[in-house]
Amino acid sequence: MRKLFAALAFATFACGGGEQAAEQSSQAAMQPCQPNPCAAAAPMGTGTVHEVQMLLTDDGSYVYRPATLTIKVGDTVRWINVNGFPHNVAWYDGQIPAGAKDYLTKIYQTKQGNIGPLSSSLMTQPNQTFEIVFAGAPTGTYNYYCTPHEALGMKATLTIQ
Repeated sequence: MRKLFAALAFATFACGGGEQAAEQSSQAAMQPCQPNPCAAAAPMGTGTVHEVQMLLTDDGSYVYRPATLTIKVGDTVRWINVNGFPHNVAWYDGQIPAGAKDYLTKIYQTKQGNIGPLSSSLMTQPNQTFEIVFAGAPTGTYNYYCTPHEALGMKATLTIQ
């Protein structure tokens, strides 16, 4: 039991739990085993945060704005569902750089409610956000779309330099 408690305390402190870590680790020792919370940690961004609006325009078009965005490795992209219509961020499997599928799949494993390995969950509330930190992402061109509105032309391109 002492080894289990020590291991849980170490994992909690290693994840940056601070002063609450000791209390949480003693509570965790009484709970069923859970996956290591450090293992699924998303990468930290070191660069600029870029915002992309997902919206229904006044002329009735479903768009990402901007539809073309260039960022640097380490930057974050935050997609914002402006109007509250169901939108998401889905990547075309054959239209992303080599290695990007594995990279995105790992990122999406840290998110909840995804539609698929390259498709985020649907956002249905106004101002709801979804973001990806592209730290360590393969450089190149990434084409993506909104699953419910792809046929209506809601597509965009992200270039990572």
